[in-house]
Order: sequence, then structure tokens, then C-alpha cells
Amino acid sequence: MAQSVSSSAGKKLIRIDVSSDTVCPWCFVGKRNLDKAIASSKDQYDFEIRWHPFFLNPSAPKEGVNKKDFYENKFGSQNQGIIARMTEVFRGLGLEYNMSGLTGNTLDSHRLLYLAGQQGLDKQHNLAEELFLGYFTQGKYIENFLLNALGRLGWKGQQNFLTTPTVD
Repeated sequence: MAQSVSSSAGKKLIRIDVSSDTVCPWCFVGKRNLDKAIASSKDQYDFEIRWHPFFLNPSAPKEGVNKKDFYENKFGSQNQGIIARMTEVFRGLGLEYNMSGLTGNTLDSHRLLYLAGQQGLDKQHNLAEELFLGYFTQGKYIENFLLNALGRLGWKGQQNFLTTPTVD
């Protein structure tokens, strides 16, 4: 959902709420297209992007399962066509779609996106990019590289956040 208000710099502020799962390839494609649209109009508008969780598979195991096997079981005979289409779409974005690795529960990725948002919406948006890139182009399982992604971005407090059972 987008909302427009005036900002102090005279540019209109556009607020965008994104509901996404960190293992959704179309969410990554949408983010990349949103980034292009923002870049082409940043002289006219300021943007505030807030990421919200959506769980494609809320009962997925935390330990992860083979991504290729999961897609084969979920999509059956359509699986190869889906992979071919995603490969084509990603290539159009200058990226290589990587089906290796694991997929699984994304709760902790959403918890860390929340933490990043508490530290600044730009940090949250940058973390979403890191998570998408790692999962979709490098075959990394999100659960395994969450803390490294945050560390590369220079954030503090993520380890404590993951060991806390609730989000306040």
C-alpha cells in the first residue's frame, strides 16, 4: 500500500508498505522493480519503505529442506516450467537464479527485518536485499546466514534478538 504526504523538503513523501516472504522469488523481483522506480523518481519524491512479514509456508521446518526437492513436491509437473520462468526473469534483472541449498522457516528472517526497521527503514530495505540475494542467487539458507548479513551491514544486537523468544 502506498500513501503520499508532503515532506519538509518540499517533495512529496510516498510511504510504501511491503508484505513479503524472504523466500518468495516474485517478492525479490518486485523489490528490484520498486528500487528502479524509486531511483527514477527520487528527485521528485521521498520514499519511506516498510517491510512486513508474510509467510508462504508458516509450518516449514526451521532446520530446512532441500530446495529442489521442496519445489518438486510442491509444484509437481509444473516445477521445471516455474524454474525456467524464474531463471529467465532473474536473467532480465542481471541475476542468476540459483536453486541449490535449503528452504525452510522464515520466522527469524522476519524478526531480523523487524529489528532492522527499528534501527532505520533504509537498514530494513538493505537487509531485505541481502537476504534475497543470498537465498536466490547464492543458494544460501536464510537461517544460516542471517547474522552474517547483518554483520556485513554493520548492525548491532542481532544475536541477542534471535535468542529472545518474542518481539516487543
